[in-house]
Amino acid sequence: MTRKQQRTTLILSGLVFLGIAAGLILYALRDTIVFFYTPGEVAEKHVAPGTRLRLGGLVKEGSFKQGDGGLIHFVITDTDKDIAVTYKGVLPDLFKEGQGVVAEGVLLPDGAFRADSVLAKHDEKYMPREVAEALKKKGYWDPNKSDGGEKTQ
Repeated sequence: MTRKQQRTTLILSGLVFLGIAAGLILYALRDTIVFFYTPGEVAEKHVAPGTRLRLGGLVKEGSFKQGDGGLIHFVITDTDKDIAVTYKGVLPDLFKEGQGVVAEGVLLPDGAFRADSVLAKHDEKYMPREVAEALKKKGYWDPNKSDGGEKTQ
């Protein structure tokens, strides 16, 4: 083998090794990747029950209920579709109806959502980027308005 063939073989072996390593890393991380969806996207993309995801939108007015044993029920809406959410834990101080929220958890077979964590906006003009973009597409988010839920069209 000439030096040029040895160098080419070494480079190709390195690339194959890096490809295999990247594939193994992605395979190992497949369960930790969490996708962001709005309620409308969950229905549109037919997300399978048991899928771990982040669900974002607005907390629907009049939907907040505190149940027995610290179980909390509310509805996340993107103004087109709604998804009922159950959560057991302490809600952020800034959580309230009509405001932006992102819940991370699992989609249940009945179409409801069981959240492990709930994130609320941190001041009156902040909305999580994914939620704001989804609501802007529908004309329901104006970052200059404090309520965030008023239709801009």
